[in-house]
Amino acid sequence: MEQLSQTQNTVEQTKTVLQRIGESVFDGKSLLILLASLATAMIVGAVMAQILRGLSRSIAKAADVSTDLATVNRLRRLETSTIIAIAIIRLFLLVVAVYFWWVYTHEGGSRPSAVIGAGALTAVLLGGMLTPLLRDFSFGAGMMAERWFGVGDLISIDFPNVQGVVERITLRSTRIRGLNGEIIWVANQTMNGVRVAQKGVRLTAVELFVTDPEAAKKMVDRVNKLLPGGLSLLVAPLRIVEIADRGDAIWHITAIGETAPGREWILEKTALETFIKLDEKRKKPILIVDPIARYADPDMERQLARAVRNARKKRRRINYRQAIKPLVTKGKKSPSSKP
Repeated sequence: MEQLSQTQNTVEQTKTVLQRIGESVFDGKSLLILLASLATAMIVGAVMAQILRGLSRSIAKAADVSTDLATVNRLRRLETSTIIAIAIIRLFLLVVAVYFWWVYTHEGGSRPSAVIGAGALTAVLLGGMLTPLLRDFSFGAGMMAERWFGVGDLISIDFPNVQGVVERITLRSTRIRGLNGEIIWVANQTMNGVRVAQKGVRLTAVELFVTDPEAAKKMVDRVNKLLPGGLSLLVAPLRIVEIADRGDAIWHITAIGETAPGREWILEKTALETFIKLDEKRKKPILIVDPIARYADPDMERQLARAVRNARKKRRRINYRQAIKPLVTKGKKSPSSKP
């Protein structure tokens, strides 16, 4: 009976606390204090964000002028952390503002069990209303903890179909500058997977099978002059990395070029068509077959070669009979114990 009466008292206290919360929220003075607290938090957050954005721009400029790749990666991680700090500070200030309003307008307090019950009920109600926002926050926090990407990375998102440079990361969304200059906002919870361009470029190899290697070298130089260049297009022109004699007047030439992400068509399509057109204009064509384009990332090729080598290894089978036979023979030769 004592427990039942204590439970009833707790329920009554919870109702009282909820009633006080409702009265305090809709009270003019309390509402004014809440709005003033939130406004102060937003103003302080805006000032802090402005300072941190200026710091991030300075870090970005330092990364752009640096020639050391390790230094660039370290500065970009610092830039990403600075941008993330803006979202964390703003959220923290809002929580502090609400806490200040609660403490200031609810002096005297109530029983701890009643406050806990009212807080739990309020949390359930707010959780139902803010579930989409909380889901975005949880996805964003997970992405940041796992370091999917950082500010300045070139990324591709299959759904929604987005490709561009990351400009800003928050707990709820990510801002991307598209290849056509558009600003794209993506909710973090919609990112099922992200592709990040390593070193900011795509390496493409062009395979040529020709009858005259010297003429092929001149053709490669000619094609480079006919392709659009620049850091946002053809970053590095085609350069010959391998010439192999296959015999019977067949030469295999491999040329590698670098393009910005999303501009692979320069080497995968335009360059191949240019090779074919230049060869057709020659009095004596040198191309035996049409040129071939493929990906040429060195890290991927090493991993692929390792996987192929491991797959071709012979699997050793253990003959358990042969392994046990010496033990059995040794047991038979051992003298038997006498009674």
